[in-house]
Amino acid sequence: MPESIALEERQRHTARPLDPNNPLEVVAPGTTFETVSEQISSIVLTRKTPLFWWCTFGFGLFLFVVFGISIAYLLAKGIGIWGVQIPVAWAFAITNFVWWIGIGHAGTLISAFLLLMNQGWRNSINRFAEAMTIFAVMCAGMFPLFHLGRAWIFYWILPYPNTMTAQPNFRSPLVWDVFAVSTYFTISVLFWYIGMIPDLGTLRDRAAGGFKKGFYGVLAFGWRGSSHHWRLHQTACLLLAGIATPLVLSVHTVVSFDFTIAILPGWHSTIFPPYFVAGAIYSGFAMVLVLGLPLRAVYGLHNLITVRHLNNCGKLMLVTGLFLAYTYLIEPFTAWYSGNDFEMYTVHNRAVGPHAWSYWLVILLNVVIPQALWFYKVRTRVVPLFTVSMVVLVGMWVERFMIIVTALDRDFLPSSWSNFVATFWDNAMFWGSIGMFIVLFMLFVRFLPMIPMAEVRELLPFSKPGGGTEK
Repeated sequence: MPESIALEERQRHTARPLDPNNPLEVVAPGTTFETVSEQISSIVLTRKTPLFWWCTFGFGLFLFVVFGISIAYLLAKGIGIWGVQIPVAWAFAITNFVWWIGIGHAGTLISAFLLLMNQGWRNSINRFAEAMTIFAVMCAGMFPLFHLGRAWIFYWILPYPNTMTAQPNFRSPLVWDVFAVSTYFTISVLFWYIGMIPDLGTLRDRAAGGFKKGFYGVLAFGWRGSSHHWRLHQTACLLLAGIATPLVLSVHTVVSFDFTIAILPGWHSTIFPPYFVAGAIYSGFAMVLVLGLPLRAVYGLHNLITVRHLNNCGKLMLVTGLFLAYTYLIEPFTAWYSGNDFEMYTVHNRAVGPHAWSYWLVILLNVVIPQALWFYKVRTRVVPLFTVSMVVLVGMWVERFMIIVTALDRDFLPSSWSNFVATFWDNAMFWGSIGMFIVLFMLFVRFLPMIPMAEVRELLPFSKPGGGTEK
């Protein structure tokens, strides 16, 4: 019996059939081991780079250059080029920091938590979600660094040995941020890279030129696909997933301590940690869809990123959005129930003060418009889902701006009150960081497998023989 027929017969007796008429399958009918490897590896090795990639990369590179110019000018002149002033000592920089850190949470949630829960639908989207995490954390980490003013002495906040025995204040949540974010970044990089090693071995074996073979061969660390290699690989992935899952909660909880530990109306609240974590997952899944939907269309990945992936991501966005809506509702109630005049004034100032536009825009973008996700057709159609995801990303940035600025611009001393006005350099740093993210992500798409071939192939034995094409 020919080998192909024998394989088909084995699959016929051991596989769980897929229903080709079911729109919620993880892998579309017609997908085989060979088509998965060829489809994903060709994007890196043989396929012509599409015009979409060049246009997106060029746009990101332009913003990245603006980012570099902004940093150079900032280091030369100081943070006075921003709109920050007393009492608004934090503004765009910390807003961007919290926003980028939040975006980085969905990658770890998809990769680690769903892996531990044995959710196979994660396999098609976890790789670029992990890359998104790494690049978002890189963008986030720069803003507190440059907000120091003298960024070149940032190492003073690290516990390094020194003759003066002067150590940072370990009771400060700003120091906790250094440990939390650096730990999160390290684990995310290890999890992303170790998970990619089998695919790097595939690229090495399929590469035509000697340079490409050598490049991917070095990255693959001698991967041969033996049972011993697979056992070590799976053990390492599970261990890192177990470590990374609590970080989803701990990192943004520590970031929220930057605010809630301060005795400041509008910030000093125990609801901030779950409030920040829910917002982080909310914006993170929105970014996964904003990145994944164009890639799915441009590279023809409809058979790997199916309707089920869109539907599940939409559901998770809806759940976290409802949690966020609950926190928006409970905040004014908590302020009223506390009987604290300062807390009640902060809520009033957000709703009718000089920055009231930010409060009502947050309600519109984060609560009202995302209610469309209740509808199946919105969750499973590209244009409505992409639109809602973009709305959520904008809304979450505005929410961070609202939290920071409206709590600072009206402090305890009315003579110090002032309205924050963003400068050109505030906006240049923000858009420049987006450019840096786009450049890094586009380079990842071009030179590394953005979908895990090995993990997607694990799903195929559960399909019909020949990929589930029989009806």
